[in-house]
Amino acid sequence: MKSVVFHRDLEGHPVWQKDYEVFMKNLGFETKLCKSRHPFTKGKVERLVRFVKDNFLTGRVFYHVTDLNWQALEWCNRQNGTYHRVVDGVPQQIHGAVCGEQLRILPETESVRLYLCPERRISFDGFVNYEGRRFGVPYSYPGATARVERSGDTLYIYSAGLKALLATHDVTWSRRDSFCEGQYEALIQPEEFPTAPVQTQIQQLPQPSGNLSFAKFDFDREEPV
Repeated sequence: MKSVVFHRDLEGHPVWQKDYEVFMKNLGFETKLCKSRHPFTKGKVERLVRFVKDNFLTGRVFYHVTDLNWQALEWCNRQNGTYHRVVDGVPQQIHGAVCGEQLRILPETESVRLYLCPERRISFDGFVNYEGRRFGVPYSYPGATARVERSGDTLYIYSAGLKALLATHDVTWSRRDSFCEGQYEALIQPEEFPTAPVQTQIQQLPQPSGNLSFAKFDFDREEPV
């Protein structure tokens, strides 16, 4: 994939994509390329995709993507705890014995946290788009971008430099925009002026003070007692 490696140099060493090379250095892991069109390497990976399609997706009923992801997680845990003749054992036990020794905790550095919080652009009306839905941020925030992090069913929106927490939202499957508390409170509304000069003029005359000649025929007027 071009997002991982471009080509190999004259000595056969891979020329990595720059962003992916920085990603490997920050997280401290190495990538080993398998031979293309090689059944013992690529074929083993592609067989896993067919196993999921034939055993998990067939006849599956779900309400939304979150429900499908939870069902996939339960299905994976069940498959990993079952004996498989191909590997002659339980995958979870084999993984814990062979691969578990290589596992380590990710360093709590700012560069690693940037990968856990992807960047999102803030729209003109103060929303960021995540998983096809819009979540509000305070309109007073001056930045053009923000970073989002999802933990379970809660979405956290941080500033671009991860220095401040801007808003938190409950992730639902409603298509309506989710506003944050006080999203537009600090917004100063500009004073609107007419776009065209006023040409119509009116004038109010004062009420006449003297009695008219026909005032004596005003029978509705009350006489002073």
